[in-house]
Amino acid sequence: MPRAMYLHVPFCKTICYYCDFVHQIYRTEMVDRWLIALAYEIGQRNISKELDTIYVGGGTPSSLNEDQLLKLFEIIRPYTKYVKEFTVEINPETINEKKVQILKEYGVNRISIGYQACQESILKSMNRHHTYKDVEKCVQLFHQCGITNISLDIMYSLPNSTLKDVQESLWNALALSPTHLSLYSLIIEENSVFGKKGVLPCDEDTEADMYDWICEELLSHGFHQYEISNFACGEEFESLHNKVYWNYEDFYGVSIGASGKNGLARYDNTRNMREYLEDPLKTNQIILTKNDAMFEMLMMGLRLKKGMNLMKFEERFQTTFDTVYLKEKQSCIDDGFLMENDGYLYCTDRGYHILNNVLERFLPDA
Repeated sequence: MPRAMYLHVPFCKTICYYCDFVHQIYRTEMVDRWLIALAYEIGQRNISKELDTIYVGGGTPSSLNEDQLLKLFEIIRPYTKYVKEFTVEINPETINEKKVQILKEYGVNRISIGYQACQESILKSMNRHHTYKDVEKCVQLFHQCGITNISLDIMYSLPNSTLKDVQESLWNALALSPTHLSLYSLIIEENSVFGKKGVLPCDEDTEADMYDWICEELLSHGFHQYEISNFACGEEFESLHNKVYWNYEDFYGVSIGASGKNGLARYDNTRNMREYLEDPLKTNQIILTKNDAMFEMLMMGLRLKKGMNLMKFEERFQTTFDTVYLKEKQSCIDDGFLMENDGYLYCTDRGYHILNNVLERFLPDA
């Protein structure tokens, strides 16, 4: 059975212009109805009570009021006994001392904060409603209550942003002593506000310069890159939950808009709130072919600096990697894009920069 669970909270006080996740504006009565449906869904699902990780994302989980947060954590309390990493996403302007205390009391031990940038003009251009001071205060509240494993999200390649903007945002983020940083280049999603307005990110060369600078700068500050977009200040601060995805392990997806995986079966819960409230168990199930699953494992595994575990590939699919992909693997090794060592297949620095191109060689019709 899966040992990781993702729970999606679809409510936000305001909608960020880049976001395409399932979300809607917070309304008290709608959250109350959602909590009833969520309790039913979890009660009807055969979810293991020996989970290693729980990740509560969104949306904005911290947009719920104190009573609603209590109800949410009471619903999932039976599944938290053995959890090693319990993460909750928050936005700085929606947190207060009482909410921090609730998270602490229910065993949350890791926080992911939507920091994004430090410049107010850039934050406003994304329809973010916090300031750097809000983030600073938020981090202090969590440190005071004893939750010190804190990850910050930062976005780069934003429209009209410069390398200097990214540098300032990163340096100000480091001043808050995070244990983990997730740095994402802006991707324009079709159904986001940016997508509907035809907004474009900065040019590819500038984006590449930003990424290269980020990687070098974080290394000089004691962070190591363990995944394309993720950096930790020690191995113990790497995200256990996200490594479930990258190692292609199974996980539960709970609530509207969540996805899960169980063997060759993937499922997507309904993205429609009316449908979810009527039937919280409504899902769209996709059965992957063995070939599709093998490619997905490679695609996820090569995102990790450590690479894909070849033994796990063999155990999972009852065949060796070379039996399926020897020609493609050797071609990438010969061209300096991949290396194999100690039972792992991983990208060289050169291959990491063009991972999508590397993966194309392994597609069935490539």
